[in-house]
Amino acid sequence: MGQMRRAIMLIAATFVFASPCAAKIVKFEILKVESPAFEGRTFGAIGTYDRILARATIAVAPDDLHNKIIVDLDHAPRNAQGQVEATTDVEILRPTVAANGNRTLFYEVLNRGSKLGLALFNDIPAVRNDLVKAADAGNGFLMNHGYTVVWSGWQGDVVPGGGRMTFSPPVVPGVTGLAREDFVFDHTNNPATGTLSYPAADLDPANTKISVRAREADPRATPAGLSVTFESPTKISIKRPEGFDAGAIYEFIYIAKDPKVMGLGFAATRDVVSFLRHETADAAGTANPLTGRIDRAIGFGLSQSGRFLHDYLYLGFNADEAGRTVFEGLMPHISGGKKTFTNYRFSQPGRSPYEHADMLYPGADFPFTYPVITDGITGKTDGFLARCLAAGNCPRIIKTDSELEFYQQRASLVVTDTMGAPITMPDNVRLFLLSNLQHYALAQDKSQMAKACANPTNPLNAGPVVRALLVAMNEWISKGTLPPDSRYPGRADSTLVPPWANAVGFPNIPGVTYPSRIAQPTVLKSEDMPPSKGGAYPVFVPKTDADGRDIAGIHLPTLEAPAATHTGWNLRKAGFSEGELCDNNGTMIPFAATREERVKNNDPRLSMAERYPTAGDRASAITKATQQLIHDRLVLQEDAGLFTANPN
Repeated sequence: MGQMRRAIMLIAATFVFASPCAAKIVKFEILKVESPAFEGRTFGAIGTYDRILARATIAVAPDDLHNKIIVDLDHAPRNAQGQVEATTDVEILRPTVAANGNRTLFYEVLNRGSKLGLALFNDIPAVRNDLVKAADAGNGFLMNHGYTVVWSGWQGDVVPGGGRMTFSPPVVPGVTGLAREDFVFDHTNNPATGTLSYPAADLDPANTKISVRAREADPRATPAGLSVTFESPTKISIKRPEGFDAGAIYEFIYIAKDPKVMGLGFAATRDVVSFLRHETADAAGTANPLTGRIDRAIGFGLSQSGRFLHDYLYLGFNADEAGRTVFEGLMPHISGGKKTFTNYRFSQPGRSPYEHADMLYPGADFPFTYPVITDGITGKTDGFLARCLAAGNCPRIIKTDSELEFYQQRASLVVTDTMGAPITMPDNVRLFLLSNLQHYALAQDKSQMAKACANPTNPLNAGPVVRALLVAMNEWISKGTLPPDSRYPGRADSTLVPPWANAVGFPNIPGVTYPSRIAQPTVLKSEDMPPSKGGAYPVFVPKTDADGRDIAGIHLPTLEAPAATHTGWNLRKAGFSEGELCDNNGTMIPFAATREERVKNNDPRLSMAERYPTAGDRASAITKATQQLIHDRLVLQEDAGLFTANPN
C-alpha cells in the first residue's frame, strides 16, 4: 500500500505548480448555423434544435505541466507567443430555446472521425455524419432529453470526406525514424496496395523490411516471391508469395518522416469542452454559443473513442490549464482494458491490438484498469485513475463492455490484477457487461454472413441499456443519485473463467467451433523493431450456461427468453486465416424448431417448441424480463416495446 501512495504522490507533484492561465481557444470560428435543424423537427417538450458547425484553434503552452506529457510538443513549431497551435472541427446540437435544455453537455468522442455514438443512442439504422434530414436524428433520444451534444476532431490522421470530422496537429519538422505497418488485406489481389501512415524518408526497398505470417503467433517469414516497391512516399505495392491466404499478416518496417503531434488531440478535446463550459468568448471576442447553458459534462466514447477516454483520463487531461474539471462523468463503451496508440512519435491512433492483427502496437499495455495496482510482471505501479486521484478531479465512470471485449480486448484485466486475482473497483466506478453482445451492432441489424467469418453475425443492439445508463449517469452527477450496481463477471464468484471450452461451459453446437485462442496480452518491448513480447498476462472470459448465455452481466429481455445462442465472438473461415477470431463480429445460431429437428442434428439445446409450448409464452417472458430491467433502471420505460417488436 505504501508503494501505491508513493506513486500517487509522485504524480501529484506534477500538478501542484500548475499554470494559473486558462486553457485557450484562440479562435472559435462559426462556419454555419442551422436553426432549426433536422428540417424543423421538434423533440417533445424540448422543441427544435440548432446545429452549429465551427472550427476551433487551440494554443497550448508547452511548458505548462498539464501539457508536458504530450509527446513531441516541445519539438513542435510555436506561434509568436511561444504556444503550439492546432485546429479542429467542432459541431454542436443545442436546444433552440436555451431554457428547455437539461444543462448537461454530452460530448461524444468521434470514432475515426464518425458519429457512431449518435447512431447507438438514437437508434439510427446507419451511421450518419452530416445531420441534415429529420430522419438523421433517429428516435431523437438525446434531443428529447434536452442534452446539448458536442463533437470535435481529435485524431490527426483522419482522411476528410464522408462527413468525417478532422483535427490538424502540427508536424514535427526534420524528424525521421522507424515506423511499422501491419496489413491484413482479406483479399487475394496480387500485388496488394498498402497506404502508409507517414511518408517514407527513403524510397529504397533495400532499406525496408517486409515479412509475412499466416497467423499472429507464427514466426515472420520472407519466402521467395515476397517483395515490396514504393508507388509513392505513402503508397507501397506488395508482391504476395504463394502459400498464404487472404488473411495473412504482412508487416512492413520503413524509415518514416514528418511525425504529427497526435497527443494534442487530448488537449483539443479538453480545451474545446472547457471553452464551451466556462468562457464567454474566444481571444478575438467571438461569442461562445453555449454561454450560460451548461452546468456539467459527460464524455462518451465507443470502441476506439472509449479507449481514447481511458487515455484521456490516464494522461491527466480531465483538468484544463486552470485546473478546472472538464468532465464530471465518463462513459467508455466497448473499450475493454485497452488504451490507444496516440501519444507516441509516429503514432497510429486507428490501431487496436486484436488476436489476429495489430497485437504489437502500443495501447494495450499496463495499466489495464482504474485502481492503482502493481504489475506483478514489470513491478510498475499505476492505474487509469492515478493522475486524477493526485489532482483531485476524478470523474464518475460508467463502463460498458460486450462479450467480445473479453475475447479481443483484455476486459478481464479490468477486474483482476496482473496475476489474475480479483480487485475491487472504487466507489466512483460502475462496470457492466452487456451479455452475449458482439462489439457493435446498429439498430434494426439482421444476422448475416460477414466476408471473412465462419458464422452468421450477432444483431443484438446495446442502445436500450446505454440510454438507461446515460440517464443514470446524469442523475448521478447532477443529483447525487447512485446508479445501478455493477453487473460484470469476476473471479470471486467464478463467473470469469479460463478461456477453454470445458471451463466456459459453452454448448457443443453442431457446426460451431469454440475459439482455440483469444487475444493474449504480453509485456510489449516497444524499443525493439519490430516490437517483441515479454511475459504474458492471464486473461479470462465469461462463464456461460447450457445455451451459451453469459451467466453474469445484463441480459437483454430477448436473452431471458432466447431463440438462439448469441456470442460476442466469431471465427475466421477457410481462406481467411481459418480459426482465428473474426475481428469485431459475433455469432447467432438459432435453436431448432422442434425436438425432432434438434435430435436429428445432435443439437444439445432445447428447441423452440420445447421452450415455448404455448402461443405467447415467449412474448410473455420477454415482457416480464423487460419490466424487471425497467425496475432495475437498466432499461427505460420508453424502450419497453422494442424487444417484442424486434425479438432476435
